[in-house]
Amino acid sequence: MGKFVPPKDIKRICCIGAGYVGGPSMAVIADNCPNIKVTVVDINKERIQSWNSENFEDLPVFEPGLKELIKKNRGKNLFFSNNVKKEIESSDMIFLCVNTPTKIKGIGSGKASDLKWLEICANEISNHAKNNTIIVEKSTVPVKTAEILEEILSESNSGNNFSVLSNPEFLAEGTAINDLLNPDRILIGGKDKNSIEILSKIYMNWVSPEKIIKTNIWSSELSKLSANAFLAQRISSINSISAICEETGADINEVSKSIGADSRIGSRFLQSGPGFGGSCFKKDILNLIYLCDFFKLPQISNYWESVLKINDWQKRRISKIIVEKLFGTVSEKKIAILGFAFKADTNDTRESPSISICQDLLEEGAKLFIHDPKVKSEQINFILNESLLNCDTKFDGTWEYSQDIDNVIKDAHAIIILTEWEEYSKIKWIDKEGLLKKPLWIFDTRSIIDIEEINKTKIKLWRLGSKTINLNSSQKN
Repeated sequence: MGKFVPPKDIKRICCIGAGYVGGPSMAVIADNCPNIKVTVVDINKERIQSWNSENFEDLPVFEPGLKELIKKNRGKNLFFSNNVKKEIESSDMIFLCVNTPTKIKGIGSGKASDLKWLEICANEISNHAKNNTIIVEKSTVPVKTAEILEEILSESNSGNNFSVLSNPEFLAEGTAINDLLNPDRILIGGKDKNSIEILSKIYMNWVSPEKIIKTNIWSSELSKLSANAFLAQRISSINSISAICEETGADINEVSKSIGADSRIGSRFLQSGPGFGGSCFKKDILNLIYLCDFFKLPQISNYWESVLKINDWQKRRISKIIVEKLFGTVSEKKIAILGFAFKADTNDTRESPSISICQDLLEEGAKLFIHDPKVKSEQINFILNESLLNCDTKFDGTWEYSQDIDNVIKDAHAIIILTEWEEYSKIKWIDKEGLLKKPLWIFDTRSIIDIEEINKTKIKLWRLGSKTINLNSSQKN
């Protein structure tokens, strides 16, 4: 490629990928940049139809505040389309928000990222772009991915030049819109200073310049991987302490509060639970491990691998505790599952701890009744069917989905709270006790149940990171 001459004004933005990152990110840009036409493209026709649905409850991504942004801007300067070629041709800036899953076969399988979709995007841009175009990596990618994109784009026969920037997202699902509107920082890495300034000016429509960090492109790519690894590390760390609390009589909520009060540590990501999930944490740590293996850094590789091992152990440990508390078997027993998303305020189920725990219970022969306010039954059926197809052992269990919580918990032998949805914390268990089989266990993996209320019932409570058991029950931990 020759010297890059950036467009004078950014009038049209194309985002390739209409998922959990692309949709919310572009909705926020469109809302704050009314003079820029923003189009989100995807080859998935059903997904684009959902984004264009007249019923805003049918949007493919649930995030608090997202529906309102789509209502306000769709059809004005925010559009969703399957016509990838057309939008590439007319755009001044293209965001890449495609999936980069862990490879399941070939060199680096189980650790390295599969960059197939990024490569396809780069080839499409190379073939169809009509202008000098700024390409923005938004997907979480391995270090040196920009180099691959540059090499592919350099083969373009169009005579156009391209500038590649790294601009990783730091949003958390469930708070994505607020995170995008009020970011801790905006990170932009690249070689071309003019391109960096152009992207910076877009963000400065709603973000103060002091929050925009400019780096070289490799620092930007590694920063995203490292940030996710650090967050996952905190979750595994506090979950390891939760097990000690259960053995000693300490309470994980009190310990977390005490640790978080230290200004050097802070309180965020110190809530114990059934393990971390989502699309990034596990994948990005595996990327770091692969990087360490490549550069022959086994001690560092082992360190990050231990974070994943603790996470897997936490999920399996909870499954084991449930079976043990139910007299060593859950076969033919009705088990109510409250929550299937990997966290509250999202419908994302990728790597959700609920999947592993449900699979364990199904292999033990349990009859699961599942509720989640935002995850659809079709999604749950697909995930559990796929999960069980890939497991090595046979299973005798069954599952059903219901939107009626009373139907889910009626005559259950146990209730397992796996996602911290607010509506679960508001359940009045004293009013529900008559629906439940006796003796009944509630397994609260999110510490959201009011213990004082439970103590007014005969329900037995196991709470993650605590020795607390209903004082009125006959069994103590």
